[in-house]
Amino acid sequence: MEILAVIITILTTTPAIFAAIGGVAWGVVGGALPGISPSIAMALLLPFTYGMDPTVAIILLAATYVGAEYGGSIPAILINTPGTNAAAATVLDGYAMRQKGLGGQALGISLACGVFGSLIGLALLVGLAEPLANFALLFTPAAYFALGILGISVIVSLSEGSLVKGLITACFGLMIATVGSDPFSGVSRFTFGKPELLEGVPYILIMIGIYALSELFTQAGDTKLNESTGIDSNDGVGIKLPGLKMMKRIFPSSLIGAGFGSFEGMMPGAGGTIASFMSYNEARRWSKRSKEFGTGVPEGIAAPETANNAVACTSLIPTLSFGIPGSNSTAILLGGLMLHGMIPGPLLFQQHPETIYGLYGGLFIASLSLLVIGVMIMKPCLWLVGQPRPLLSAGIYALVLSGVYSINNEAFDIGMAFAAAVLGYGLKYFKFPFLPLVLGTILGYLLESNYRRALLLSNGDHMIFIHDPISIAMLSLAAIFIITSLVKNAYSSKKSLLAPQ
Repeated sequence: MEILAVIITILTTTPAIFAAIGGVAWGVVGGALPGISPSIAMALLLPFTYGMDPTVAIILLAATYVGAEYGGSIPAILINTPGTNAAAATVLDGYAMRQKGLGGQALGISLACGVFGSLIGLALLVGLAEPLANFALLFTPAAYFALGILGISVIVSLSEGSLVKGLITACFGLMIATVGSDPFSGVSRFTFGKPELLEGVPYILIMIGIYALSELFTQAGDTKLNESTGIDSNDGVGIKLPGLKMMKRIFPSSLIGAGFGSFEGMMPGAGGTIASFMSYNEARRWSKRSKEFGTGVPEGIAAPETANNAVACTSLIPTLSFGIPGSNSTAILLGGLMLHGMIPGPLLFQQHPETIYGLYGGLFIASLSLLVIGVMIMKPCLWLVGQPRPLLSAGIYALVLSGVYSINNEAFDIGMAFAAAVLGYGLKYFKFPFLPLVLGTILGYLLESNYRRALLLSNGDHMIFIHDPISIAMLSLAAIFIITSLVKNAYSSKKSLLAPQ
């Protein structure tokens, strides 16, 4: 009851409710814009949270994530183009329903299942995050170092592309993390005489450049993306929420989606895309209408949409409890926490409980308001998505640059954001994953400081990492992930070489 009282106090005495509703609305619009993923939608808001109350800022970012996961289904259903990666599975039956004249019903199923998935994920977040954080209180500096190694190993081994590319980008991130003052001696490193770099490269500029600006660079060079999306706001499409009969029909598929989404969300590196396709396949396997999947059945929408919205909440469990983001979007949220001086992990629950409880309440408001906002915002959203892409890109550029400049009122920050954007564009061009770089940048301080702290405690004896039971367990898991990924890549390469040309 005490926690509930704190949540109610935060929701009624701060702009938290407005942040939750506004975040959902922006997330729906951002998710509906093809090419603007949930992480990019969150990155665009990040600089504007700088002067906000920390709890309100985190609620705004998390609510944007929730809204964007539903928003991605709008173009997936209407124009056969997923707005987010996680909505790719929704295309299979969503667009087929649209072709049958059932687009409004498909959007309604997506919306209802998204709300259901969010609530299930939130319940697990509330129930599991703090107990896991309490377990992490047993960690020593050696164990924290091993945790950072495990987090990077999981992300690298599960990233798109080769393991080598993932390791390279992770090393880039760790290199960026060394810029600034030494955490023990205070000596400046790699600052090149720039006082702006004494505190290191701000995470916020890296994330905005890597995700938002690099995507704008890519879109500027793609003539297809500069064309209109083909959505007409006057085509009569409206959301039709499912009735009791339809809800009974799709409930089993929604449960499958909730199960896979919750499990995958708690696994760093898995993400909504894997959860959506696994849910879709299992829903098809267990459905009485399995042969009809792909022709426009409601179950084919219910399973993936429940899954990707469940992921939006459960992916916060490893982020808050251990400080290990499981996806690009939670990496942005992690950056938001650190921007406001809060270090994710077990101490977060002790030092800033009001932020955690406020986040729970904000996510609850966001999940419920999604049902109303999803209906109300449809027409404006379709109008905005239907505008020419050059106009949209120009508006987003203005939004990004004004936000970056407003942080410190320094032109140097804009230059750093563009430098990160060039790096992100190069990574994308050569098909290198982003997340290992971002995670390496964020975890660099944790890895270095705990590595050196552990060696101070052991008088320079590296055996401390072996003697600590939690440390050796996590380092062993990291080795298993890397070796498994190497074997898998070698098998794939051998199979492709033996395949007939």
